[in-house]
Amino acid sequence: MELFQDVKVLSLEQATVVPYLTYRLAQDGMEVIRLEHPVYGDPNRMIGANALGEEKMNAYFLCINAGKQALTLNLAEPEGRDLLQRLIRDLDIDIFTTNQLPKNYVKLGIDYDALKALKPDIIWMGVTGFGPDSNEGAYDPILQARSGLMELTGEADGDPQVLGIPLPDMGTSEHAYGLLMKALFKRAVSGEGSRIDLAMFESTVSWLTVPITMTASFDTRISRRGNTHEFFCPVSVYKTANGFIYLAVGNDRQWQAMTGLDIFASLDKPDYVKNKGRIKDVVNLNRQINAITENHFSEALIELFNSITVPVSKIKTIEEVIADPLVGKRLLTATDPVTGKQITLAPPPNMTPLLEKQDRALSFPPRFGEQNQAIYGDKLGFSDEQLTGLQEKGVI
Repeated sequence: MELFQDVKVLSLEQATVVPYLTYRLAQDGMEVIRLEHPVYGDPNRMIGANALGEEKMNAYFLCINAGKQALTLNLAEPEGRDLLQRLIRDLDIDIFTTNQLPKNYVKLGIDYDALKALKPDIIWMGVTGFGPDSNEGAYDPILQARSGLMELTGEADGDPQVLGIPLPDMGTSEHAYGLLMKALFKRAVSGEGSRIDLAMFESTVSWLTVPITMTASFDTRISRRGNTHEFFCPVSVYKTANGFIYLAVGNDRQWQAMTGLDIFASLDKPDYVKNKGRIKDVVNLNRQINAITENHFSEALIELFNSITVPVSKIKTIEEVIADPLVGKRLLTATDPVTGKQITLAPPPNMTPLLEKQDRALSFPPRFGEQNQAIYGDKLGFSDEQLTGLQEKGVI
């Protein structure tokens, strides 16, 4: 028996933060049903290339929505709210999650008290930008700016930069995942449901472990430093004869091993024996290292550093990452039953039993309202005429 196969998730979701969360839950085998407004839908459906040649199935949407089902539902309409209640009760929903603004909770009938009245042990999660008492809009780059992440990213003498991935979005999703697992455990032990409010801002700031402690407790200014490390040296990007490598010397023993190599013997100086001395002269030391590495190929340098167990890597393109044998055997796929198009998806953080059982394949990201007939009609018992009527009134 799959551990999560009987867990049902209903999610009023859009953009990234909750869709990535429910994507992770789908990988565990939970039944995930996403709700979207019948006119507007998830804005991410319209982002990226129109890879399938049809509306609301653009490439950006496909990245984190495999393994799910999709319903349309207008919760601004009384019939829509009634239908939501039917879904909660008749489908026996275990988890409800949303990234709607808190001011919309009661108006849409999705507040915790309303859903708990229908399903006393429901696990309810609201993901917001700045907490349940705030209706301030939050996009990932705004959170990167406000949380200090941008202050920490970029060259020391350059402008602040956004990260290459949306950490406030996806980091919050991972925190949400852990909180839901705790809530499921609590319910299994006590029979009680939970209300979980998670703010993306709080989630994002929680990653600033060293910067906050060093700043608040030890009066140490922490800011962006480019590719170097605040406390260890040499740790940086170094140019080679055919590209770049990232080298990370984490202690004095590794430095001694590095300077024991013939090509770096000139750096074996008393001032550099201890990390403190290397940090003090970081700019000059990195210049000296670059003067050496730029005369050698990346592959040769990597082989040398591996031979002395000093962490090193070529700086790979995304194409090279995909081709990495360690990545290739963990990539996921989803195949469109309509067009036959197969998409490749990023590997999961860990390979779940469901993914192993299904040979790392998930169902294709759902089309807009794709499961309306199967769920409203087949499961809830609405006739074709009733469904047509709901569509004409803009309820579904």
